[in-house]
Amino acid sequence: MAERVFIYDTTLRDGSQMEGVNFSLEDKLRIAQKLDEFGIHYIEGGWPYANPKDNLFFQKAKKINFQNAKLVAFGSTRRPNKKVSEDPQVDALIKAETPAVTIFGKSWDLHVTEALKTTLEENLSMIYETVEYLKRNVDEVIFDAEHFFDGYKANPEYAIQVLEAAVKGGADWIVLCDTNGGTLPHEIYEITKKVREKFPNANIGIHAHNDSETAVANSIMAVLAGARQVHGTINGIGERTGNANLCSIIPNLQLKLGFEVVPPENLKKLTELAHFVAELSNMPLPRNMPYVGESAFAHKGGVHASAVLKRTETYEHINPELVGNKRKITVSDLAGRSNLIFKLKEFGIEVDPKSPELKKLIDKIKELEKEGYHFEAAEASLELLIKRHFGLVKDYFDFDAYRVLIAKRKDDENPISEATVRLSVEGVDEHTASLGNGPISALDRALRKALEEFYPNLKELQLIDYKVRIINESAGTSAKVRVLIESTDGRRKWGTVGVSENVIEASWIALRDSIIYKLMKDEEEGVV
Repeated sequence: MAERVFIYDTTLRDGSQMEGVNFSLEDKLRIAQKLDEFGIHYIEGGWPYANPKDNLFFQKAKKINFQNAKLVAFGSTRRPNKKVSEDPQVDALIKAETPAVTIFGKSWDLHVTEALKTTLEENLSMIYETVEYLKRNVDEVIFDAEHFFDGYKANPEYAIQVLEAAVKGGADWIVLCDTNGGTLPHEIYEITKKVREKFPNANIGIHAHNDSETAVANSIMAVLAGARQVHGTINGIGERTGNANLCSIIPNLQLKLGFEVVPPENLKKLTELAHFVAELSNMPLPRNMPYVGESAFAHKGGVHASAVLKRTETYEHINPELVGNKRKITVSDLAGRSNLIFKLKEFGIEVDPKSPELKKLIDKIKELEKEGYHFEAAEASLELLIKRHFGLVKDYFDFDAYRVLIAKRKDDENPISEATVRLSVEGVDEHTASLGNGPISALDRALRKALEEFYPNLKELQLIDYKVRIINESAGTSAKVRVLIESTDGRRKWGTVGVSENVIEASWIALRDSIIYKLMKDEEEGVV
């Protein structure tokens, strides 16, 4: 039977300390439930003494029936020269009524004397007395030895005394923290192994930060040296450069090293969990993030794509479906016939690999990319291009003309943008005008105003991202621009692209494709 490793998630506490992240109370409750459903063992909810939001979170969380996870309240050892029973922040941990609490204490003598301004002996008393007091009131106590690896390297005898004080107090886990994130994997392994030998009966954990970009490797090395609880956050969010990324640690431990971490069927929800937290934290998931990123199993080069289509293991370290992700074959000027055949099958189009139509399509795509088109981030435009080539996209409207006006008067704070659009749908002429925050906003509103009477489902459409990039910078004001638009209708997201020397025309091409793609997909899926 596989040996078990327990996952301790601190997304709601350490993760929320990342610059730009600000979880609402509702966000925290939703993330906690999602983590529990996934199979996380410990969920650190926050510091109940530190702010009213965390106090309220623990009150609300009491009503959640967690199936897999233990909710954890986080705090500190008692203050120097104060009775533990009189320390309000220790009392707040008990009042949180969580099945487990975590406290941190100093294990680096520098921090004891310089940050706490107390003696090394008093710090040991603070750790022992706080752990012992909490153990009398809480089922499970976890001790985070803050700055443990730096402390061990500076004064190994004292760092071990800190752990001894926690164990003597009755701590259920002693967690070794690389708080500054500066320790390298070989050091983590060696030091954790020495701690394992010194405390053969203790439960050991690892809490790594990513300042040297080794937090995932450090966590794995600690497990190989004997740690059985791993701390981290979803997507690696956290203060400074972040915490150890659980989205890499979990599959590495389970799929590569054979540890029992979460049920295999739950592991298939990992990508969904990563995107869920990315949305609520307002921290876009990097496309190239291992295991869960959109490009984690993307193949662009023709040689790669050809090999993967024959044997997936030629260029993939795991089956993407194991973590809920999917294989992606992109089409670009680097791509060959194999990439395009894969895409055609994906779109339900069967073509003879030797067909002259296929060669024409490849040449067309390469010519467009030479002009500045970029289909890797605009798969909706690619699908439309391919389906148009085979006559599979109908004319949802006949475009006649558009006009965009921008007016700025002396006393106006902002310029006014107005767009007019002329088109016809099934012989019915439409001529509409609309104002917008900018020229593209006005154009979008005018186009949809003309079409929504015929296609009411366009009311669901929202533009969620708009990017402009200069392609040939040396051409100055005559340079071509590429516009990428990302859209959603609440059920799906898609990207479209337009290229022109005129930014309005490039935007119009991407905007038009976005609307046509929405109409085409709704028709294919039978959605009215």
